[in-house]
Amino acid sequence: MILKSIDILNFKNIASATLEFSPGVNCLLGMNGMGKSNLLEAIHFLSMARPMTSLTDSALIRHGQDMLMVKGTYLTDAGATDAISCGFARGKAKSLKRNGKEYQRMSEHIGRYPVVSVTPGDSTLVSGPGEERRKLMDMVISQAHPEYLAQLIRYNRSLESRNRMLRAGMSDPLLFESVEAGMEEAAAAIHAARSAWVAEIAPKVEDCYARLSGNREETSIAYSSQLNEAPLREVLASRRGKDAALGYTSGGVHRDDIEMKLNGYSLRRLGSQGQVKTFTVALRLAVFDYLKNANGTTPLLLLDDIFDKLDAARVESIMHEVTSSDTFSQIFITDTNRKHLDDIIAAMEGPRILLNVTDGEFTPLTGITPAGANTPGEHGA
Repeated sequence: MILKSIDILNFKNIASATLEFSPGVNCLLGMNGMGKSNLLEAIHFLSMARPMTSLTDSALIRHGQDMLMVKGTYLTDAGATDAISCGFARGKAKSLKRNGKEYQRMSEHIGRYPVVSVTPGDSTLVSGPGEERRKLMDMVISQAHPEYLAQLIRYNRSLESRNRMLRAGMSDPLLFESVEAGMEEAAAAIHAARSAWVAEIAPKVEDCYARLSGNREETSIAYSSQLNEAPLREVLASRRGKDAALGYTSGGVHRDDIEMKLNGYSLRRLGSQGQVKTFTVALRLAVFDYLKNANGTTPLLLLDDIFDKLDAARVESIMHEVTSSDTFSQIFITDTNRKHLDDIIAAMEGPRILLNVTDGEFTPLTGITPAGANTPGEHGA
């Protein structure tokens, strides 16, 4: 899949921009705060109808403005050309259209234009609470299997009903069993999907991490769930008294997590910044491979400040990973260091462009900086 062009109005610090992209590599050069990441977030917003980060939709609107709009043209792997628009005004519902027709449900859009992003904030996938890792599982599986999202919505609605009953002090076991029956069916589907996803993606993460680390380190991931030991019915029944005291549901797939280890030890507790960054890159590239195989559509790959916190050897390994394979199609890369971007461009065959980003404006650049040249954009300059 290719994003051919994009039109942006009032998106964060981008007042207005109309850009045509290379079907190969698109490099964005600029100092911090200039708008490189904002362009990637606009692409993610158009593809997924939600921000790339944890920001609320309203935080995406440019300061002092009342609305935003992002439009783009995609060329699908099947050869179709789709025009997508996504925007909203403050205090009003989001509008999402495909070829001029409004979607009946936002969920119809999810997975149609898959995107995988690697960002500096990905460290929270390791250091953050389990919610971060559940969100990753939910977002990825939903892109590949739309029915998963329906089960997730069903489970969360039943969960909220049960929590309201607990807060109200209700104790009728028949009422609880009625609500829990709906939760159990949805939870079983969610658990099966997550278990299958982790089983499929784990060897890909482990292989990719080994390559990126020069085979010096080993990593592993495993699915942690209370439903690994017992069905939800038993989990909820055993905790009903405790939940009544707490006022919320303490057991279920909403407590699932992913265990991550490095050389047999907790990555979260013992991993260095470079090791955590290497792991999250390996995880995202494995997600890319999963989505491509799951729905037959090649995702867009967004690499935001990919080389930060990595030593030269790992930078070189990542560059080799994304430039020496035909696995990837269209790639967007940001950096403050022009040499990094020039090296990527020089290593890849096919179409590519380099854009300079200043205060939300984008200017094409030409030429490749000679190896070893000192450029104003280098880290630490």
